Amino acid sequence: MNELMIPLQKDSDDHLYLQIYNYIKNEIRKGSMPAGQKLPSTRALAMHLQVARSTVDFAYGQLLSEGYIESIPYKGHFVCEISGIYQPAEVTVVDAEQEFEEAYLFDFSPNSIDISAFPFDTWRRISKTVFLDEDKDIFALGDARGDFRLRQAICHYLHGSRGVLCTPDQVIVGAGNDYLLMLLQKILGNNHRVAVENPAYMRAARIFASGGDYVCPVELDENGMRVDLLRKSGAEIAYVTPSRQFPTGIVMPVGRRSEILSWADEEEGRFIIEDDYDSEFRYKGVPIPSLQALDRKGKVIYLGTFSKSIAPAIRVSYMVLPVKMVKLYDEKLWFVSSTVSRIDQAILYHFLEEGHFERYLNKMRKLYKGKHDLLLERLKPFRKYFTISGEQAGLHVILTAKGRKLTEEELLEKAKEQGCHVYCMSHYRLDDMYRETISKTTESKMVEKPTEGLAMLILGYASMSEREICEGIERLKMAWEIK
Repeated sequence: MNELMIPLQKDSDDHLYLQIYNYIKNEIRKGSMPAGQKLPSTRALAMHLQVARSTVDFAYGQLLSEGYIESIPYKGHFVCEISGIYQPAEVTVVDAEQEFEEAYLFDFSPNSIDISAFPFDTWRRISKTVFLDEDKDIFALGDARGDFRLRQAICHYLHGSRGVLCTPDQVIVGAGNDYLLMLLQKILGNNHRVAVENPAYMRAARIFASGGDYVCPVELDENGMRVDLLRKSGAEIAYVTPSRQFPTGIVMPVGRRSEILSWADEEEGRFIIEDDYDSEFRYKGVPIPSLQALDRKGKVIYLGTFSKSIAPAIRVSYMVLPVKMVKLYDEKLWFVSSTVSRIDQAILYHFLEEGHFERYLNKMRKLYKGKHDLLLERLKPFRKYFTISGEQAGLHVILTAKGRKLTEEELLEKAKEQGCHVYCMSHYRLDDMYRETISKTTESKMVEKPTEGLAMLILGYASMSEREICEGIERLKMAWEIK
């Protein structure tokens, strides 16, 4: 597909990227764009619509973050398999505004972020400066790891905010965490046993499995991944999200961090992949230091991204390799070119170096805290029926039913009837996807889980306005008969 006939209204108050995003999202939801369909490249669509390429980048980035499309390195963007999305009933328009409000879908997605406050003018100004002032070498291929000064700026940022100890030589810049995980598989080799938290960040599990690794789901307790089950899994690599486990919101305390580091130290060739996906957003206390900051034996591979903290379209992630792994990278992947445009790298460098990133983060923390506090206030009547957890950090909360009156799927369906899209915790479990792996490698299916049998729902709020949060919660009250 080379073109999309998107009727842009350039004199509208809505940003052009929002119009592109909404059009593609609605086409996917209606089934007009089936799963697997390839989208035009950002460059081709921008030329066709006569808009800036960054406008299409922002639209695609938001669709990526919400799971409507996926990006396959070197191939392009494709429509994801989307099932069970609520479709508002067709209505006869009497009062257009009233009918729109009645049919609105309140999407409590845990993957979306708010890009309404993105500093477009600042980004546009830096972009112009880069084209005017940068040396013509910026159009050359550049270092496969990423431009040195961007890697240096990332080192400074990580040391100050996360306690990460590294040099620019250890940093690899890539177009998204998916790409970096696939790159890591090339460095480590495949056919490894990789322990993944259960419930899990599903994309990571799929990447490990598709690359030839053997995925070992490991159950959690109140402190994160259970190290006793990690040992029984026979895994050589552990993938964890210790600063805020996705999707449960569990924060791994220092004692458990020491345990998992000790596990890695027990044998040569064991490593921990730390995915620090949204550590910037805490609303109580200070950010928790990274697992990598505690590592003294070179066992932690650190992953971070700007997609959550800046915008999904900023397809820039970074990987910090242990010192002893850098030589292995040079030997195996010296010929692989960077997947991030040097122009984008230069813009991001200036955004970091000139202090815009820090100011933007402070602004977003304040914005998200306001939404977070409003959501918790509106959820007060729910506490009679649900335990609320995962608050004070991140961009979603967890509702665990008290008792077994309704299942997750029943609660999900009732929410859909009211136009609300909530997310089931069971959809993030690896039990069915890797049932054979579990039975062969761990005793996790025999472990009694404290919430087993209880309905657990995920409510994200980042991309919703305060009005949408209030109205969405009111719809959920009606759906679940909350008094």
